[in-house]
Amino acid sequence: MEATKLKNAPRFGGRKPLFSERDLLVLTGPLLVEQLLEVTVGMADTMMVSRCGEAAISGVSLVDMVNNLIIVLFAALATGGAVVVSQYLGAKEQKHADQSAGQLLLLSGLFGVLVGVVCFVLARPMIRLFYGSIDADVLEAGVLYLKIIALSYPFLALYNGGAALFRSMGNSKISMQISFLMNIINIVGNAVCIFGLKMGVDGVAWPSVVSRVVAAALILRKCYKKEKGSLLNVPKTLRLDGGLTRRILGIGIPSAFENSLFEAGRILVVSMISTFGTVQIAANAVANNLDGMGVIPGKAISLAMITVVGRCVGAGDNEQAVYYTRKLLLWAYLTMGLSNGAIFLLVKPLVGIYALSGATMELAVLLVQIHSGCGLFLWPASFVLPNALRAANDVRFTMVVSILSMAVWRLGFSYLICVRMGWGAVGVWIAMVVDWTCRVICFTARFHSGAWKTKYQA
Repeated sequence: MEATKLKNAPRFGGRKPLFSERDLLVLTGPLLVEQLLEVTVGMADTMMVSRCGEAAISGVSLVDMVNNLIIVLFAALATGGAVVVSQYLGAKEQKHADQSAGQLLLLSGLFGVLVGVVCFVLARPMIRLFYGSIDADVLEAGVLYLKIIALSYPFLALYNGGAALFRSMGNSKISMQISFLMNIINIVGNAVCIFGLKMGVDGVAWPSVVSRVVAAALILRKCYKKEKGSLLNVPKTLRLDGGLTRRILGIGIPSAFENSLFEAGRILVVSMISTFGTVQIAANAVANNLDGMGVIPGKAISLAMITVVGRCVGAGDNEQAVYYTRKLLLWAYLTMGLSNGAIFLLVKPLVGIYALSGATMELAVLLVQIHSGCGLFLWPASFVLPNALRAANDVRFTMVVSILSMAVWRLGFSYLICVRMGWGAVGVWIAMVVDWTCRVICFTARFHSGAWKTKYQA
């Protein structure tokens, strides 16, 4: 009898749920497609450039690690804006939500230009700094690729900012549609430049620039368009608002610091791998591509987590924040179990798609097996759960845990078993799994402690 009463009791004390099952599916579905497109095109890029030789694929893969560092900086800024806008929407403060949206786009544009100029001017010194003494042909391929791709950074930053605003509104369909077009332009351009025009790494870089310019133009047009019923009316502005800028950066800077150091750590780890030669670099690049497929569902759900929890926190409803965090985390485990399980079973034919030598292929298979076998158990709590904490302004804790875990395990332990013990890329990937385990323990404990509930200030 008591159990029946509990079962039939109104959820959230009778308060209306902020998100229905359909709302969550509408938000996460397009994000899933968008992430799938992004990783698929990355795989296509690697497969096509592999036809240009292992020096080309090694150069592009090394720069892609730098590229990922830049992308996470833009994503962190977008996350800061998305959290602030979501919280204002949850609190029903329309004016501040609109103003925050305008500030996010302005900050994204300014930051994108700054980063693009730095990377273009300092391309060669940056690659030498990160990777030390690499083969001359790999270095030249990397410098050319980075200089061209740096031209796209302002447009990529603007696209990320615009996409974050639509996610804050619960409308991820717009960014999915634009992402689809962007990736079609990219992959068709790659095919024409590499197979038709017989270009090298520049044949992969220029289509990326064009696709990002188009994507930025389209999403800015949608952002600034006044539509009836829209949750946001984004103002055009060239003036920074001190208060809103500080609030966005208050979340964005710790996230950027955390994620950039995380990616910098990955670059340093790859620099250890690069000392073992082109075979290890190429195998690591291919494994990273395939492993990107396995984490697609987790990445999509982690983006949705910011919007959902941010709205709940802004509305002052911690009970719903806990409920939706658990629900989305469960979805992440279920979907990543399917994706990683499939990759683990089909790893040999998947690696066989790439034009690799026998030794490179064998190593790539082993690396993918390590990632997919452990990722389905550890990745969601390592990377999806912390976004719930960030959405509640608990950014300092996630930053400290991520940085310390990276420094101790990914870097320190990698150096021990990769360099000192001579295990190469395999040692690095084992250290990665240990890092995941540390993150799971810390973030799970933090969430269950409830300490994050005190971080939001309206």
